[in-house]
Amino acid sequence: MSSLFLKRIALVLTLSAGCISYAQDKAEKAIQKFEQEYPQEKIHLLLNKDHYVAGENLWFKSFVFDGYNRSNISTSLFVELYDNNKKLIDKKMVPLLKGEGSGSFSLANTLQEDVYFIRAYTTWMTNFSDDFNYLQPISIYNPASLKKLQPNTEAIWSATVHPESGTFVDGIPTKFAVRLQSKGVTPSEWSGSVVETGKPDVAIAQFKGFDQNVGSFGITPVAGKQYQLIVEDKAGKTLIVDLPQVATSGLSLHVESTDTAVKYSLTSKNIAEDQSYKILGTINNQMVYRAEIKKMSGKTFSIPADKLINGILQLTVFDANENVVAQRLCFVQPNVLNIKKPVLANAINTSSRSKNSITIANNTHYNSYSALVIDAEDSSSEEENSLLSSLWISGDFSSHIFKPAQYFVENNNSEALDALLISEKYKRFEWKNIISGNYPLIKNKPQSYISYKGKVMSQGKPAANSELNLIFKMPEAGMKFNLIKTDSNGLFSLNNLAFEDTMKFSYQLNSKDKAAISSTQVYFQPDFSFVPLRKDLPYSRMILTDRIQGEEVTEKVAKSVANLTSEKFINEKITDIEEVKIKGDRRNKTQKLNEALSSPLFKSANEMVFDFVNDNNGAGAINILQWLQGRVPGLQISSQGINATATMRGGPVELFLDEMRADASLISSISVSDVAMIKVIRGMFSGSSGGGNGAIIIYTRRGGITGSVPDNGSKILKDMTLKGYDKEEPFKNEIYNDIDAQSLSKDSRSTLYWNPYLPNQPKESTKINFYNNDDAKSFKVIIIGFDEETDTPLYFNDILK
Repeated sequence: MSSLFLKRIALVLTLSAGCISYAQDKAEKAIQKFEQEYPQEKIHLLLNKDHYVAGENLWFKSFVFDGYNRSNISTSLFVELYDNNKKLIDKKMVPLLKGEGSGSFSLANTLQEDVYFIRAYTTWMTNFSDDFNYLQPISIYNPASLKKLQPNTEAIWSATVHPESGTFVDGIPTKFAVRLQSKGVTPSEWSGSVVETGKPDVAIAQFKGFDQNVGSFGITPVAGKQYQLIVEDKAGKTLIVDLPQVATSGLSLHVESTDTAVKYSLTSKNIAEDQSYKILGTINNQMVYRAEIKKMSGKTFSIPADKLINGILQLTVFDANENVVAQRLCFVQPNVLNIKKPVLANAINTSSRSKNSITIANNTHYNSYSALVIDAEDSSSEEENSLLSSLWISGDFSSHIFKPAQYFVENNNSEALDALLISEKYKRFEWKNIISGNYPLIKNKPQSYISYKGKVMSQGKPAANSELNLIFKMPEAGMKFNLIKTDSNGLFSLNNLAFEDTMKFSYQLNSKDKAAISSTQVYFQPDFSFVPLRKDLPYSRMILTDRIQGEEVTEKVAKSVANLTSEKFINEKITDIEEVKIKGDRRNKTQKLNEALSSPLFKSANEMVFDFVNDNNGAGAINILQWLQGRVPGLQISSQGINATATMRGGPVELFLDEMRADASLISSISVSDVAMIKVIRGMFSGSSGGGNGAIIIYTRRGGITGSVPDNGSKILKDMTLKGYDKEEPFKNEIYNDIDAQSLSKDSRSTLYWNPYLPNQPKESTKINFYNNDDAKSFKVIIIGFDEETDTPLYFNDILK
């Protein structure tokens, strides 16, 4: 976790007349080890819609967090689509750059109407419980299906009661949370009363539910008495739940989280005065607070909120033998959320098919944004579970929470959030397990992007300690050359590959023995894999019922069906137009060269391109790196003999030869006459392995538009294909720039703009341009970004009219 983002405190308080000496500090050491060696990733997906019809495309933007910051642990994300019977329908692998990635599913038009499930996880996450995978139900409609979806309003709901800190002690005022659960829809209006068993008409406490998740009440129990909770919904259904048995001795931890501090007090009954206790506070598995208490007088103690961050604080009380005796979760500063808002200027026009523009004021702290605009009459996936709720609560719990996004909106009910956390238990770790040294077993370590293991066989045996020439044919980027050396078992690895779709390559054993060359076979095994889901699918709030022949579909389904027809027409039109453009296009030769040589992961809005094919670049130059000196602002080249280093803004620059990582000595040895193009990228980009200072990419000539073709002995080369990241379907924004508005009979698009990587312009404002559909009178706009220095989220989710 970033030291800028988490302001640690280590307060050791002595809250008694005498000093307490704790000989045991196993809990502190255990949590430190867990934090350092077992970081926990969690995921949020932003979808372009909250429901679909069979035949549509589903687009998603993924955010992977390590605690409360974007994760640098994983560089690949696995996303799967399951049906309601846990059958895998489709799967995608997408690259991650600083925790962010994007992709799409093409939903087959043969999918039956039902609830499906999107699952997302990383290789690192497979070392831990599946409970923390991203697993989200999604409704897919199909009017041709015999069954139809509708909300399950008839399902039985249940209630559980949870005493604050898990204890219920004679004579100590205790706050309870009441939690509702159902396989359908929980009641929106409900209430409860607490009575003594046998006296149902005398209410000791009464309350109304905060929302469809929780309510709360408080009572002071009396030993020997048994209490019951009576819960009733507005339809008159009642449920009776027994409260826990009242203990004659013990302690209670009471917590109140305000905007300025987290206040807590410990109250005990029938406990010896010489008993000592230790309190540890953790946020995101990191210890942020420690105190020691001997005599519990009910005094209130305070942890300054400005020393903490937004997030779940777990306070745990240990006895002298480091046994857990009480626990409590709370949210730090629930009404003062550390998020930023973009400064927007809008040119909104709600007339049919009009052009609209939303301008984001320039802010150099952001590299890019994720932006979504939908018809405000439709709902987004963020209304149920938002990025903020995934980041701060739902990503850390396995239980179903109805609409967790509601706890992080303007005028949210912080009392309801507090009750929710009383009813939850933090399961990222168990104190008893880690104190005893029982940590998760790490079987799967994350790889850097895509890795393959290879084995070379020649004349029926491993080609030990041999050289293999590999010629890669990258999609949209021409050929790349590489020399691989095998080990004593004929094995080698290809690491840190970042390419989309498939990559074809040829290989040839570097040997003078023609028989050895002709008999060479190379076998590849991916060093990554999709992992089957071990847990059951969660329940949804929808059920299937028989479709009545001739009945009309709901308005939102009819709109999606019409949109599917519109999108098909738009795609066909734009494809035809693009084909015509390509044939008659006289684009800049350097731009064409760049597009031909650069793969999608090695493209950036912040790049400089030097054309050695069409321009007189490199004339008389001996060394490529020295040629760049002085031509790129901020680039420094240092040479010592054949060795050279390149830095930009004081940090090392990554070097690539034909998009394969290379060292400076290899780059320096390349003849300038063999160079087709040099690209310099400033800052982060998709093909980077993590460095933020930029890269120099050298592209060599390989025939066609680049000039001379090297003699590579292609007659005896053998061909193979490797699978890379799944290619994302392009989303077509500003459609009426490409087609005649009058050519479309009906425009019922719900997603009006989708851009998972909207680049922030360094010296000017950033614009979101889109066209309205036929009917929208207001627009729901979602903008997400992250401060590149502090990783503080920027979040905007509002309606513009």
